[in-house]
Amino acid sequence: MAMSAADNERITQTGPGTPAGEFMRRYWQPVALAEELAGDRPVVPLRLLGEDLVLFRDDTGDLGLIDRRCPHRGADLALGRLEDGGLRCYFHGWLLDGDGRCLETPAEPEDSTLAAKVRFTSYPVRERNGIVWGYLGPGDPPEFPALDCFAAPDEYTFAFKGYLDCNWLQALEVGIDPAHASYLHRFEQDEDPEESYGKQFRSASLGTDLPMTKILREYGRPEIVNARTDYGQRIVALRTLDRDGEDGSRTHVRITHQVFPHGITIPLSSTMSITQWHVPVDDVSCYWYAMFTSLDTPVDKETMRAQRLEGITLPDYKPVANRANNYRFDPEEQRTTTYTGLGPDINVHDQMAVEGQGPIHDRTREKLSRSDKAIITYRRMLMAAIDAVAAGHSPQTLLDDRAEVESRGPIPLDGIGPTGAWEDFWADAIARLRAASPWAAGWTEALRTGPAGVRAEDAEPEDPTQLAPRATSAAGTPDAR
Repeated sequence: MAMSAADNERITQTGPGTPAGEFMRRYWQPVALAEELAGDRPVVPLRLLGEDLVLFRDDTGDLGLIDRRCPHRGADLALGRLEDGGLRCYFHGWLLDGDGRCLETPAEPEDSTLAAKVRFTSYPVRERNGIVWGYLGPGDPPEFPALDCFAAPDEYTFAFKGYLDCNWLQALEVGIDPAHASYLHRFEQDEDPEESYGKQFRSASLGTDLPMTKILREYGRPEIVNARTDYGQRIVALRTLDRDGEDGSRTHVRITHQVFPHGITIPLSSTMSITQWHVPVDDVSCYWYAMFTSLDTPVDKETMRAQRLEGITLPDYKPVANRANNYRFDPEEQRTTTYTGLGPDINVHDQMAVEGQGPIHDRTREKLSRSDKAIITYRRMLMAAIDAVAAGHSPQTLLDDRAEVESRGPIPLDGIGPTGAWEDFWADAIARLRAASPWAAGWTEALRTGPAGVRAEDAEPEDPTQLAPRATSAAGTPDAR
């Protein structure tokens, strides 16, 4: 059964006052790259969850995230004067700070108390490893969960972003679809893995010289095993190797994670992971923010940034290949080199696929299959969490940075191990990688809970091809599991 139009609207609309918007506002949101605040005037206008805001760093170094319109008469503060500990409106000189206070109203009489009475929209802001985050929800913001990307030293991380001309949810769903990589990201020739630094799906699998491109190309029917976790969902794609001299005794294991509400964690190489968030600008556009985290050596940030700047324009980080130029599609390349004809950048492949679904994908027309298991599970969890917030509860996937809900990781993997023993292979491989890490070796809690995270019997049903009605717990509240 396809999704109803009402449910599709409910899970895609995130503006102020919408059910999904209220749910999404319970989490920290990436709002800008730290590099966007570089230069003589660190002021960045932005749109997030349907709200027009302005981010700035004042002359004391503090960050502020406030309503883009001056509370006096609505002038655009993105063009304001950055001075005197705040952002000053050019219209009548009101001086506004990042805490939502008015410090001065210079056009008023000297004895005026107006400034002390003015309050306007402002949001808490934090900076973590190259990304600036804002909390747009009620009350005090939650702590950042202890993910590797937040806890790693700065030199072991690199952050970047890109724009997509479509709804946030279809951008997220491509990242939790293990089967698509064998087609959308298929390359007919394999590169030297030694030249794969910073490139997705181009390195060799852990402990081997077998290129990931060859595995994806030759094994297009992965077995998918997914299970729910405290942070969201673990997704395992298994490809048993039984060609070109392989006898089926070895299996390629690719383990990725969906991190609520709109993140994924996937392997870039055997020692580097990508944690990526898909953040609504509004209902028909979004940004992806990616944080690359290396376990073994500092990240070559200059190389990583140069690679990615080739495909985008500044200052908006919009892609050079887009609908207007047909994504630079090359039919000869499609016949001979890549499955898409769009060049080697897999971000462009994903972009074409999700933008091709339209501004907001019409899920009432879908015919879901077994390869969509993780997407189906995520939608169930998403609808339940939205309902929980609407009923006045906190979503169960709201993680705190405490030992009893240890969430370091979640730990992805791309490797080849014994067939039928992927959990043991994963645990052993991760233990070795973390033990050798200059910064993660002491985090025993991340391994004590086991990298598998959940028991095998908690795996999702083998054939969940229909979206079930929203489950309700015995207490009468939506079941976020």
